[in-house]
Amino acid sequence: MRTDLNQYKRMGLRDIKKELGKLDKDKLIDLVADLYRKNKSVKEFLDFYVHSDETELFRKYKDKVFKAFYPTRGFHYKLKDGKQAISDFKKLGPSAELLADLMLFYVETGVQFTNDYGDINEAFYKSVETCFVDSLRLMRKENLLDKFEDRVEKLIDDTDGIGWGFHDYMVQVWIDFYPSDYEEDFEDDNNATEEKG
Repeated sequence: MRTDLNQYKRMGLRDIKKELGKLDKDKLIDLVADLYRKNKSVKEFLDFYVHSDETELFRKYKDKVFKAFYPTRGFHYKLKDGKQAISDFKKLGPSAELLADLMLFYVETGVQFTNDYGDINEAFYKSVETCFVDSLRLMRKENLLDKFEDRVEKLIDDTDGIGWGFHDYMVQVWIDFYPSDYEEDFEDDNNATEEKG
């Protein structure tokens, strides 16, 4: 006998809260303990909630991002794993600074990877570019651009010579978020040219 899946109503958060409100404390604790045992992301969330060692958690996710580009075995990068690590870390509610740091680390690692192995492909660069823009937007929103300025500038320098229009795009994004840095570099280049001439 075939069951019609449409007959089951999807429960919303309000419905879930209503049902959980009917449980006594012991049943609720049993339910959370069961979720803790069976669901890895719930376990991680509750571990963080109880211990809240943000720095240790950051290191763990930073390692996941690194392994997405440089796996322990084999040579195949998995950008999806790196993006998933950022998404999972974000869900745990870390500070904006550590989230921005992890996102920028993804970009730095992507740039390092292409400098190690040569030009990759358009999808690879698109992923890195998107994460770069997202990280800078977060930094601007949280007033963190100054804190990451040196790393961002080094990152831009490290993209020099990378193909697929990647370097040009990254420079344009950098100019959009750090216009005064670009103006200073432009003036320095002009002064150096005039001194040679």
